[in-house]
Amino acid sequence: MTRSARGVPHSLPGPRLESTFADAKPPLSDSEALIEANRCLYCHDAPCINACPTGIDIPSFIRKIATGNLRGSARTIFETNMMGISTARVCPVEELCVGACVYNHLNDKPIQIGRLQRYATAKALELEESSSRPLFTPAEDRKRKVALVGAGPASLACASYLALEGVAAIIFDKGDLPGGLNTTGVAPYKYQTEDALQEIEWIESHGVEIRTGVAVGEDPTLDALIEEYDAVFLGLGLGADRMVGLPGEDGPGVWGATDLIREIKNRADFTIPPGVDTVLVIGGGNTAIDIARELAMLGASEVTIVYRRTEAEMPAYAHELAGARRYGVRLRERLKPEEIIRNGESVKALRVTDLDSRREVELPCDWVVSAIGQEKITSGLVPEVQLDDRGCIVVDSQTRQTTHPKVYAGGDCINGGKEVVDAAADGREAAFAMLRSWGHEPALAPGQG
Repeated sequence: MTRSARGVPHSLPGPRLESTFADAKPPLSDSEALIEANRCLYCHDAPCINACPTGIDIPSFIRKIATGNLRGSARTIFETNMMGISTARVCPVEELCVGACVYNHLNDKPIQIGRLQRYATAKALELEESSSRPLFTPAEDRKRKVALVGAGPASLACASYLALEGVAAIIFDKGDLPGGLNTTGVAPYKYQTEDALQEIEWIESHGVEIRTGVAVGEDPTLDALIEEYDAVFLGLGLGADRMVGLPGEDGPGVWGATDLIREIKNRADFTIPPGVDTVLVIGGGNTAIDIARELAMLGASEVTIVYRRTEAEMPAYAHELAGARRYGVRLRERLKPEEIIRNGESVKALRVTDLDSRREVELPCDWVVSAIGQEKITSGLVPEVQLDDRGCIVVDSQTRQTTHPKVYAGGDCINGGKEVVDAAADGREAAFAMLRSWGHEPALAPGQG
């Protein structure tokens, strides 16, 4: 059982393998944060803002750190992104705000925006706790209520903005732990489950209600929620790991990547068995990089990513691959998996075709991990909610309203799998659209706060 300083308990077993990982980007000290904040040029055109999917006023929050206004700095972040605690840790800032920093063009180190965001939000919440002065006070009850399906970042963001406006926001999630991939799927060297749960407890403190262990579609049905609530938000995320479909795939020693990450993060009795020294990870995305790096950090002596195309064609971020390589992870390109070869129940090798030579080779291994994506979980929705040809929910790009007038959606179920910060933006825009549909302009909307 874990309990934040706010006294809200969440059931979490411990100790777990996750706790053995060191923080890849440790928090800044007071002096480090002050020095870094004073490096910022506070650009008038602020390319870092344009690179942020939630549009945080980055120069403003950094300037407030430099002047000692930590509450104001955190408010600037949260007004635009109520998931500012986790996004400070899990955002690929190298590809977003930090990647857009003008210092990159001046042959100098870019501002450490993510670490400054982490510093500001952490310090402000400490001040909030010690002073009993909340950063935000919810508005009076507006006699509206919204049901949110799935307790991931999109729903949490949406519920936060609704609750601040006096709307009853009730999140339903079929799992035991809320948080979506923030609690089950983020690499533990970036963000650990205890931290994710503390962020959720802070969100709950604004009046958001989370009901876990509730499988919407069974009891209650989605139709029932649409009937009972003023609006419904779908933050369904994605489903089970997509497996390659190889002969020999069924059986021990073959994992889906997100399943394995979840075991490492959240299962108390999970260990890497003795004798698992060589692991092959199939895929070329960031999840493949994450699990490969995790296994290498946990002591697997040889971890290799097997990819059908070339490194230049990988959807994974280059900085993530570089980070994995520092722990000994290798990449084998242009290999097409054909069969998992077993010796009894144990995995012995992965048979692949070299797409350049057209020769088949066997790669010895003890485990095989499939990291080629996740299934969509949007089947069984009410007929009025339209899906595209990928199985994603179709929404209006501005409001996140689906083809059903009372139903909105956001996060991976509409985009097929992007970043936490994209989900946070979806949730915010959906909340604002709902409020406007009821004739109320949100106080935190641009130009209103």
